[in-house]
Amino acid sequence: MNAKPICELFNLAGKVALVTGANSGIGGEIADALAEAGAAVVLVARRAAELDAAKQSIEAKGGRAATIPCDLTDRSAIDACAQKAPSFFGAPDILVSAAGVNIRRPMLEITEQDWDTTLKINLDAPFFLAQKLAPAMIAKGWGKIINIASMQSVRAFGNSGPYGASKGGILQLTRAQAEAWSRHGVNTNAIGPGFFATPLTLPVTSDPVRWQAMADRTMIGRNGQLPDLRGAAVFLASHASDYVTGQTLFVDGGFSAG
Repeated sequence: MNAKPICELFNLAGKVALVTGANSGIGGEIADALAEAGAAVVLVARRAAELDAAKQSIEAKGGRAATIPCDLTDRSAIDACAQKAPSFFGAPDILVSAAGVNIRRPMLEITEQDWDTTLKINLDAPFFLAQKLAPAMIAKGWGKIINIASMQSVRAFGNSGPYGASKGGILQLTRAQAEAWSRHGVNTNAIGPGFFATPLTLPVTSDPVRWQAMADRTMIGRNGQLPDLRGAAVFLASHASDYVTGQTLFVDGGFSAG
């Protein structure tokens, strides 16, 4: 096996990535990073106007992007999304499941709808999208699936029970997908972000005292900034991680190691 030059290991030219939750936050940052690394990106989220803005931002920097508005709580919509995805740039080589929801209520106040919505977006959608897109990756003998885990994959936080359960499931789903498909050239890994300011974490970031307390508990001494995720995402999406699978990479300033 001849070693590729380092610059080629991280080069995504000629690759196609589908990113859910790509209209903002972590998904938007990862989609932008993959486009900068050379991939054509298919942006998936529920809000069409925000998707269009993300697409224009990528194209303004010379990247290639397309959009698919999709309600990820609807399995028929997920199926339609998977069928439409190859029509833009070809079958996706990379899937990033970054869409997420965190309904914050005490455990005794969680409704059936709260539970169902959380599990559908956070766990069902990554499972079913990967199941539908993996066959084309397997046929090519190469693919990368990146799930978004959480510190709540391994520990509990208050008033966040369904979210924590879904993210614990993501950690194990990542391992199961890796076991099933890695021998066919399709690797699955997860990124476990620490505390990042996104629309999903607004209830926390809007409290300066609580936000600073979280920063103080990290080894680095600050909370995450979205660009901190770019390197990890490109690594896990590229040939640089061809011998890495079934892993969850925590990008959390050392919080989970403390």
